[in-house]
Amino acid sequence: MVEGRCMKCRVQVEIKDPEEVEMKNGMLATKGVCPTCGTKVFRIMGKKKA
Repeated sequence: MVEGRCMKCRVQVEIKDPEEVEMKNGMLATKGVCPTCGTKVFRIMGKKKA
């Protein structure tokens, strides 16, 4: 279960269909959609573990 903040609903929500991605700077992030309104939700997880 991964949570992120939906900017449209303005609340913490459980990310639906979470997908882990690596950003250009090497940091890990999780992206998905809000289960309530369907807006994209993005959460930065931190530095990549070696």
